[in-house]
Amino acid sequence: MMMTVLDTTLPIVVTLLLGFFASWHHDFTSSDAPILNRMVLTYAVPMAIFAGTISTSREYLIESLPLFTTITAGVVITYIVVYFISRLLLRLSLSASALVAVAVAGPAVPFFGPAILEGVFGTSGAVPMAIGSIVINVTIVPFTVYLLTVGKMKSEQAENDKEIEEDAGSIFIEHLKETVQKPLVWAPILAVIIVFSGLDLSSLFGKSLNLLGSSASGVALFASGIMLAAYKIRLDFLTWFIVILKNIAAPAAIYFAASALGLDHKTVAQAVITMAIPAMPIIVVFAIEYKVAEKNMPSALLLSTILSPLTIGGFIYLLAV
Repeated sequence: MMMTVLDTTLPIVVTLLLGFFASWHHDFTSSDAPILNRMVLTYAVPMAIFAGTISTSREYLIESLPLFTTITAGVVITYIVVYFISRLLLRLSLSASALVAVAVAGPAVPFFGPAILEGVFGTSGAVPMAIGSIVINVTIVPFTVYLLTVGKMKSEQAENDKEIEEDAGSIFIEHLKETVQKPLVWAPILAVIIVFSGLDLSSLFGKSLNLLGSSASGVALFASGIMLAAYKIRLDFLTWFIVILKNIAAPAAIYFAASALGLDHKTVAQAVITMAIPAMPIIVVFAIEYKVAEKNMPSALLLSTILSPLTIGGFIYLLAV
């Protein structure tokens, strides 16, 4: 069991440290990370998910319906709960609450999924990767943009609430359209359609797409290391609140809820490990763009990523996968 934990988490640590060292050694700068991330999100990860999904049987995808439901419910319910805790108990602004919610509810599946999910579950890890990518990008990300836009408009004292809602609503729809057009979203959907159509394209496209797809994990982690080197840690209450909920509380809640519902062990394990993946780098982009929690989000991302080998390793050990 300890070897499984080390085999999954040690490559993450090493690759992150290599990216961190490359930035410290001035071989790369923080401005290079977005370029590498764009390659990962536009080409490498969609290809990896597509190749992995078309290699999956139709029967397995049908059996994965409970996994789809579990991950979707986990992401959406976690977002809603954390948003209202932030808004009502912590008294944060609308924008800050939305940002905290997406930081906790949204695992960075495209960045860490290939290394973690395929490292633990093998080729079947492509299914939770596909599910996570679709769910996160089609639900909580565009909705967060909507809430951030509303918050920004209110802070700028727009003329009235009706105009705010109409303008923000149009931005939400526009962002949703842009999201659906991204390869990270339509590639998994296309792969699922191909599998259900009965076409076997795995022998034709599997190896070809995997040549670039297999680079997704290493490049994404390396780029994350470069980006993390640019930030300083701010250890205040909000930062720890985000990290503890993201790395421990959210996946633990999924574990107890899914187990109580009597779901099979593999479904529970895949859902929990997916939710245990660190926060998405996009939270830093949102924080800077909308000028919300600009010091907390980089710190939360950094801590969530640094601590993830320990927390994910703990869940792997707990689930005995």
